[in-house]
Amino acid sequence: MQQSGIEENKPGAKDEGSKGETSALNSKIQEGVNLYRMKDWDKALKEFLSLDKTEFSFDEKNEIAYYLGLCYTKLGQYDEALTYLEQVVTLGADILRVYQCRMTLAYIYVITKRVRMAEYELKRLQSSGMESPILYNTLAYAAWVQKQNKNAIELYEKTLEIDTDNATAMNCMGFILADSGMDIMRALRLCRRAVDFKPQNAAYLDSLGWAYYKSGEILEARTWLRRALDIAPDEKEIQRHFKIVSGDRK
Repeated sequence: MQQSGIEENKPGAKDEGSKGETSALNSKIQEGVNLYRMKDWDKALKEFLSLDKTEFSFDEKNEIAYYLGLCYTKLGQYDEALTYLEQVVTLGADILRVYQCRMTLAYIYVITKRVRMAEYELKRLQSSGMESPILYNTLAYAAWVQKQNKNAIELYEKTLEIDTDNATAMNCMGFILADSGMDIMRALRLCRRAVDFKPQNAAYLDSLGWAYYKSGEILEARTWLRRALDIAPDEKEIQRHFKIVSGDRK
């Protein structure tokens, strides 16, 4: 089961200083932002690192730190990402920006197996009233990593109460219900719905194939897992599932 927890937006730099100077500084920041939006994270990172921080206002420095944190996250350099994201959380006055950084921090903590720290960040958001599907999805994922299947299911249910068409929650809950044997028929319904929303998503196809396998429908399982493998041939979990369904348990 795969899940990403990074939530992003497209902020602009703050207007401070003289009009001409601000425009020039903003254009420097904007060049890195544009590279980030183009998903050229390595170049974006180099652009932000090359900036002379002494030229910028407090808010602009915060903006740069935010994007440095996101770039490092995208590049899988999590220790560096934590430094900048925590800086934004500590100094930032923008509630939405702090929310986004806490969500990204939680994501990093989950995938680096620091699940209790992830829960801390998420529960801080929850207690402040910042509830959202991505918050509950990430909390649920953290619970699943700790093998708390019942808790994970309850949290994915909360996601679907807010967003009835949330494919991530459908897929993840369906996978857990199938993999644990808690409710195979419901697992199949949820996984089918997730695939209907995103038919080319390899993780969703994998979950549906695994649910069919758990229900005893081996031919159907092999069909869906084959499709998942065609889309994402290097994914270890999909490879493992396909081998099991094909009778090769090595």
